[in-house]
Amino acid sequence: MTTIAETWGIHEGQFWLRGDFPADPVGFDAETGMWNVYGHAEALKTLSDPKVFSSDTTRLIPQELAPDKDLFVDGNLLQMDPPDHKKLRTLVSHAFTPKVVADLEPRIAALTNELLDVVDGADSMELVTHLAYPLPVIVIAELLGIPASDRDLFKEWVDTMLRNSQQRSLIKQTEEDKKASDETMEQLKNLVNYLGEHVDDRRRNPREDLLTKLVEAEVDGEKLTQNEVVNFANVLLLAGHITTTMLLGNTVLCLDSHPDEYRRVREDRSLLPATIEESLRFLSPFALVARATTTDVELGGRTIPADSMLAIWVAAANRDPRAFTDPGTFDPARAHNPHLAFGRGIHFCIGAPLARLEGKTALNILLDRFPDLRTDPAVPPSFIPSPNMTGVNELQLLLKP
Repeated sequence: MTTIAETWGIHEGQFWLRGDFPADPVGFDAETGMWNVYGHAEALKTLSDPKVFSSDTTRLIPQELAPDKDLFVDGNLLQMDPPDHKKLRTLVSHAFTPKVVADLEPRIAALTNELLDVVDGADSMELVTHLAYPLPVIVIAELLGIPASDRDLFKEWVDTMLRNSQQRSLIKQTEEDKKASDETMEQLKNLVNYLGEHVDDRRRNPREDLLTKLVEAEVDGEKLTQNEVVNFANVLLLAGHITTTMLLGNTVLCLDSHPDEYRRVREDRSLLPATIEESLRFLSPFALVARATTTDVELGGRTIPADSMLAIWVAAANRDPRAFTDPGTFDPARAHNPHLAFGRGIHFCIGAPLARLEGKTALNILLDRFPDLRTDPAVPPSFIPSPNMTGVNELQLLLKP
C-alpha cells in the first residue's frame, strides 16, 4: 500500500511516515556522532529530565562547524537549562496566559477574514501564501511590536534557514554542509540585525508591546543585555509562527485525504480541536529536538556517555506503536493522544495555546467561507525539503464546486 509520504513526496528521511519504525528505540549513528531517540517513552524521559538531558547543545558543536554559534546563545530560551530558563521564561509567560490568548480570538478572526477576502470569488488559492504563513506572523509581530508589513523579509530569511535544516555530522563537515551553514548564519544575522534595530528603538521610545517589556525587564536586579533581548525576541518570532503555519497546512491536507473525517468536522465543529491534535501527532511540524547528556545514562537499553548529543525524533515517537494504537491511521477520535509535537517538560511550547487557537479559529472560518474547499489534483502539495520538519511549502486549493 502506498503511504502518504510516498504519495506527497515527503522527505525520504522521514521513515516513520512510510510505515517503518525501528526495532530499537535508541541507537547510535557513527557517521554523525549522534544518538537517535525514536521511542515515545524514551523521548518523554529526555524531555522531562533537564538535569541529565541538557538543552545547552551548542557546547558540543565544534567551533569550526558553526564559527558564529556564540552570538546566538545568550537569551536563547531553547538552549537554556534551569534556573536561568525559568527566570527568562517567566518574563514572557504573562503574554501567553489563557486569558491573554483567549482575548486574541477576535483579532485572529478579523485577520483571517481580511486575508481570505483577497481570494473571495476566486476559483483557487494557495493556502500558505494567502493564510497559513501571514496569519501567525502578523499575530506574533503585533504582540512583539514589530511591523507585520515586513513579513516578506522574515519569510525570505526563514525559508533559507528551513531549507538548510538537515541533520549534520558532528565529526566532519562537507562542502555542502559548510555552504548550508554559511547561508543559514547569514540569514540568521539578517534577522538578528533587524530585531536589534527595533530593540534600540525601544530603548529610546518605549511602547506598549512585548519588545519594550523585554528591554525594560530585570532578572536578579539586572537588565537583559542587547544579545539576550534580541535572541529572546528571535525565538519568539520564529517559534511564534512556524508551527502554526505548518499546523494549518497539515490539518487541511489530513482532512482532504480522509473524506469521512472531513465530513464529520464540517458537520460538527466541536470535533476540530481533537482533529488538530491528531494532525499534530500524525504530521508533527517539528520532527526533531536536540539534547546533550550531562552524565552517563541508561536509555532504551543503551548506555549513553556524558557529553553526547541526542537527536530526539518526536515525530517518530508520535508514531510509536507502543504508545499509540494504529499509529499510521489518522484518527481524530482516538481516546488517548499523548503526542509530543509541542514538546514536554519545562520546554513545553509556551505558544502552544496560541497556536491551537489560531488553528481552530482560522480553520473554522476557512470551512465556513469555502464549503467546497479541496486540494487541486493537478497541483500536488510540496513539503519543506528537510527531514527535521513536516509541513507544506505550497498547498493549492480549489474553492468552488
